[in-house]
Amino acid sequence: MSLASSPAKLDIRAIPPRERHPMIFSAFAQLNAGQAMELVNDHDPQPLHHQFQAEMPGKFSWTYLEQGPATWRVAITRLAPAHGNGQCCGSCGGA
Repeated sequence: MSLASSPAKLDIRAIPPRERHPMIFSAFAQLNAGQAMELVNDHDPQPLHHQFQAEMPGKFSWTYLEQGPATWRVAITRLAPAHGNGQCCGSCGGA
């Protein structure tokens, strides 16, 4: 996976915890299909991963680039909708 076309590298280590997830979801919303953002954190962002799974199932991929112990880096990629590759996602009834 290449991050060369990535519009965002978010180092959230200095961001207050309550502001992190909204900032990350805002940056993700600005990605086009196929684009990735790189997240840099000081701990494993598993709670964020669970939130992505709950709120955006099938719309992202999550790839660890570095797994601690001091620095964690994750590439979060916006996936193309199923209709974009000729498949039906099932949510629209095939329309």
